[in-house]
Amino acid sequence: MVRLNFQSADGNVTTVEAAEGERLLDVAQAHGHPLEGTCEGQMACSTCHVIIAPDDFDRLKPAREEEEDMLDLALGATRTSRLACQIWLDATLDGLRVRIPGETRNMQGR
Repeated sequence: MVRLNFQSADGNVTTVEAAEGERLLDVAQAHGHPLEGTCEGQMACSTCHVIIAPDDFDRLKPAREEEEDMLDLALGATRTSRLACQIWLDATLDGLRVRIPGETRNMQGR
């Protein structure tokens, strides 16, 4: 199991466990975090934008160019922003700290 620490927009932190191989977006949604994921992981929106703790960011596989392009459109994007639909969990991510931004921009207009 992989432990994840989610910080909501209001600052509350919850720790959850997820199986290796799960997608961060699915885990966050299953635990009530408001990540829309409008495009269902197709990198056509930025509604699953999350901010990874700086100390944890280098543990992630690098973002592909398509993900970087979508992050350019995310509200409040930072140097450690990622799309949760593009992060697949494995043992190296145990203890990952993820902040949920307070707002999103749905690029599909829904």
